Amino acid sequence: MRLFTAVTLGDVIEARAAEELSRLRALAPTARFVRAEGVHLTLVFLGEVEPSRLPAIREALASVGPRHAPFTLSVGGGGTFGTPSHPRVLWSHVRGDVEALEALQTDTAAQLLPLGFEPEHRDYAPHLTLARAKAPKGDPALLACAQALASVELGEGRVDRLVLFESRGPDYVPVVEVPLTRAG
Repeated sequence: MRLFTAVTLGDVIEARAAEELSRLRALAPTARFVRAEGVHLTLVFLGEVEPSRLPAIREALASVGPRHAPFTLSVGGGGTFGTPSHPRVLWSHVRGDVEALEALQTDTAAQLLPLGFEPEHRDYAPHLTLARAKAPKGDPALLACAQALASVELGEGRVDRLVLFESRGPDYVPVVEVPLTRAG
């Protein structure tokens, strides 16, 4: 099983992302765009995991929810990762209660660490990935997409659960959902 933990952003952001992704595909026809119904903010990527480890992961994640209250994020604008002339990733800014998101990510990573899951990156940089270049050297068209997103707002969404997803090709299937239940 290929697993990762994430938060979803709700129907409003999904609907607006679908509209924008449709528009952006024309600007970068060779890029791999995410599916709007799968937009999420990854917290910790676990990678390939044996199904027998799922109970321990489920138990570790269950302890996270009661320590965090639901919070609100907004998404808008755009940027790229990679060299400026040949970016590899197109993303949108995450705003709002980013401190709550970072606290949730830190707690999730801490609970998974004793199970042998090292965080992918030292510093968590919240962003919503929208597309990736197919070419290993990047895709200059993604820069045009970032410019087209400069004044676009995708909306606001309430984060009320932590989700363990299984990646099955282009589909992300929820395996475990942990409600955020601390009174805020």
